[in-house]
Formats: sequence, structure tokens, C-alpha cells
Amino acid sequence: MSKLKADVSIIYSGIFSQWDNQSDDLPRFLEATIHVPAIIDTEFGFIVRIKKAKNQVLTYCIYHPDIPDDQGNVRPPFDGTVFIKENDWRFYLGDCIWAPVSNKVGNWRMTLELNGKIVADKTFKVYTQTT
Repeated sequence: MSKLKADVSIIYSGIFSQWDNQSDDLPRFLEATIHVPAIIDTEFGFIVRIKKAKNQVLTYCIYHPDIPDDQGNVRPPFDGTVFIKENDWRFYLGDCIWAPVSNKVGNWRMTLELNGKIVADKTFKVYTQTT
């Protein structure tokens, strides 16, 4: 393990263009906010810049409101790991709104963990738009 301490910073946070998770390209930053309208296909999250952590494993987690699955059970948080590819690396963590929007309203907390410590933590407030 590297003796250097990793440097992690959130460089963009808010609403983004649609993200293609099959591409190496990160989504385009559109608006800085933690308030996200519950509109289908609205992409939100954050991009971090990670330095001095090459070859380490980053753990991500998205805690969403109590969104039910097809059987009516509350979905568990969405989580996983990713391998840090470079010494100066950018990573996008985010989600988008899908139908029905009514059960997507509430707080969505997104975290990144490195070596057992939370290194990035952001909560977005998804709300229903009123006309």
C-alpha cells in the first residue's frame, strides 16, 4: 500500500447530462445544486478528483429514499467497488430519476469510501415540482 495519503475532492456536484456507463467519458456538468427536481431522466450526483491512490479500491454507495422493488420490498442501497486507475483520476457517482417519480422524492445520500474511511459524502434532496 502506498505511504502517500490520498487526496480526494468533490469538483462538481449537482445536475449532469445523461451518463453512458459503458463509456469512459464522464457526464457533462450542467448545474451546481443539491436540490433535484423529480423529473424522469434527470441525472444528478458528483465528480471527484482522486490523487495519490492508484491501484486502490474505492467503495461507493447510494442510499435512496425507500424505493420499492417490483414485489413492494424496499430496495437496498446501491453499492459496489471500482479500481482506481490513475494517480490523478476523476470518478462520477450519480443516479437518475425514473418512473414513477412519486417514490423517488426524498434524500439521496451518496458516499465514497477509501481504506475504510468516507472520503466524499453528499446528500441530494429530490423534490416534486409544483406548477
